[in-house]
Amino acid sequence: MKRTFRIWVSLIVIIVVAAIIAISYYFIKQNSRKYEIAKIENYQYFTLKKNDTFGVIDKNQNIIIEPNYTDVKIPNPEKSVFVCYQDDDITIFNEQKQEIFTEYEKVEPIRLKNIASDLMYEKTVLKYTENGKYGLIDYTGRKITKAVYEELDSLPYKEGELLVKQDGKYGVINIRGNKLVDIAYDQISVDGYYTDENEYKYSGYIVSDTTEEGYRYGYVDYQGKEILKPEFNELERIVEIEDNENVYLIAAKNGQYGVIKNTENIINNEYQSITYDSKNQVFIIEKSKKYGIAKLDGQIIVPVEYNQIDISGIYLYAQNDQGTTVYNGNGTEANIDADIAILDTANERYRIRINNEIGTKYGIIDNEGKQLVEEKYNYIEYLYDDLFIASNENGKLGVINDKDEVKINLECDSVQKVGNTNLVRAVTNQITRIYKKDMTLACELTGATVTEEDNYIKVYNNDETKYLDKEGKELKNTDVYPNNSIFASKNEQGKWGFVDKSGNIVIDYQYDRVTEVDEYGYAGIKQDGKWGVIDSQGKVVVEPTFDLQEEIDPIFMGEYHKVTYGFGEFYFEDLRV
Repeated sequence: MKRTFRIWVSLIVIIVVAAIIAISYYFIKQNSRKYEIAKIENYQYFTLKKNDTFGVIDKNQNIIIEPNYTDVKIPNPEKSVFVCYQDDDITIFNEQKQEIFTEYEKVEPIRLKNIASDLMYEKTVLKYTENGKYGLIDYTGRKITKAVYEELDSLPYKEGELLVKQDGKYGVINIRGNKLVDIAYDQISVDGYYTDENEYKYSGYIVSDTTEEGYRYGYVDYQGKEILKPEFNELERIVEIEDNENVYLIAAKNGQYGVIKNTENIINNEYQSITYDSKNQVFIIEKSKKYGIAKLDGQIIVPVEYNQIDISGIYLYAQNDQGTTVYNGNGTEANIDADIAILDTANERYRIRINNEIGTKYGIIDNEGKQLVEEKYNYIEYLYDDLFIASNENGKLGVINDKDEVKINLECDSVQKVGNTNLVRAVTNQITRIYKKDMTLACELTGATVTEEDNYIKVYNNDETKYLDKEGKELKNTDVYPNNSIFASKNEQGKWGFVDKSGNIVIDYQYDRVTEVDEYGYAGIKQDGKWGVIDSQGKVVVEPTFDLQEEIDPIFMGEYHKVTYGFGEFYFEDLRV
C-alpha cells in the first residue's frame, strides 16, 4: 500500500515538474519574441549637404563631420553614429570624429522597406560583416548575434524584424537576435495584413520551398507557428477580413482553388478561381466556367450554375441564358429590378440607388427604400450627417443634402473632406474654398495648398497664409504658435514683417514674403525673389540671397535649408558658396 502511495506521489511530482517546465518554456519563448521599437523624440544630429557632398551637423549647427563624403546616413538622430560613404567605402564616426567599430570588417545600417518616414533605418541595431557573413551589433558595438548569416536584411513592413539566410534557408529574427520564424524556407514574405490600431503587428508570413515542380507555399502565423506546410501552388491571405486571431487564405493546389481558415478547409480545392467581396463578405467561386457564391463559413448560397456574377452594392447579379437573377447578400432572391443597384453608406439611415436603365443615374433612398433624391445625378457619394457629394452631367461637383437641397453649387472641379475633419475643400477655377460642417464658408484662397497638422488646418499660397481649427474657426498665428516670440504679419500694402504677441512691430514691413518661426527656431524672409533667415528674436542670420523659386514656405535651421526627398528623408543644405 505504501509502495503504491509513493508511486502515485512520484507520478504527481513528475507531472507537476513537467507542467512547470512547459509553462516556463512557453513564457520564456513568448518573452523572447518581444522587442521594442525606439521612439525618437529629440533630433540631435542632421545630415548636411554642401556642393554635392555630405557631412553632419548637430542641432546647434556645429559641423561634426565635414561635408566631404559622397553620402552620409544617420540611422538614429539621437545617437552619434554617422555612416559615411566614400563611393563604396564605409567609415563610421562618433561625435568626437573618431572612427568606431573598427574591430569589424564592415558595419552598415539596415534600411527599412515599404515604410515612408524620415527615419528609414533600424534605430537600435546595425549589421556587421565577418568572414563574408553577417551578424547584429547594437549602437555601442556590442554583438547581439554571431556572424552566421549569409544574408541579413529588413523585412518589408515590419520594423524590428529581420530576414536572415543561413545554410541556404531563410528565417526571421528580431532586433534582439531571437528567432521568430524557423530558418527553414526558400523564401519568406509578409502577408500584408494591416489594421489602423495595430498596423502590421498581426500580419503573418507566406513561406515557400522549391520543388521539382516549382515553388510550394505555406503559412506561418504572427506568433511564428507554421499552420500550413509549403504544399500549395499559390497562397494569399485575405487581408480585407479584419480578424487578428483568425487567418483566411485563398489557396491553390494542383490548379484547384479553395479557402482555408487557419488550418481548416472551409471551401475545398475544387474551383478554377475564387475572389472575395469585402463589402458583402462573400466569395465568388468558379467551376467549369460556371459561377456561384459562398459565405465566409464556406456555405454555398448561390449555386454554381451562372455564366457570370457581378456584385454591385448590396446585391448579387447572377446571369445565365434565361436572364439575370438578383440575390441578397444572404443568398435569397431580391425583389428588385436587375437594372437597379443599391450601395450602403457609412450612415445606416441612407443608401445610394443607381438606375442603369436610364443611363447610370444616382439617387438617394432611406434604409426602408423610400426615395429621398431621385436618380438624376451622374454620381453621388456620402459625405457626413445628411450631406452628399454629387456630380452633374457636365462632371462638375457640389454638395447636396437628403432633401436634394444644394449646399455647394455643382460647379466645382473637386470636392473632398479635409483629412480627418468635417471640413470640406471645394476647388473651382483654382479657387480653394473651405466649408465648415454646416456648409458655411470658412475661408477662400486662390491657388492654395491645404495641409492638416496636429491641431489645425493650414491654407496658404505665395501671398497669404490662413489657419483654421478642426471645426473651421479661423485662428491667429499667435494661437497656432503659442511659444513663439515673433509672428509673421502682412500690411495693407502687401509687405511682410514681424510683430510680437501684442501686435507691436518687431521687424518692419519690408519683405515680399516671410514664414513663421519653425521648430528649429528660425524663419524665412523673402526679398526680390531671394530668401534669407532670421532667428526667433528677429536677428538676421542670412540676408536674402538664397534662390528657392519653387518653395512657398521653406524651412531653415540657421544658415542651412531643409530639403525633403524620397520617402520622407531629409537633409540640410548649405547654400552659401
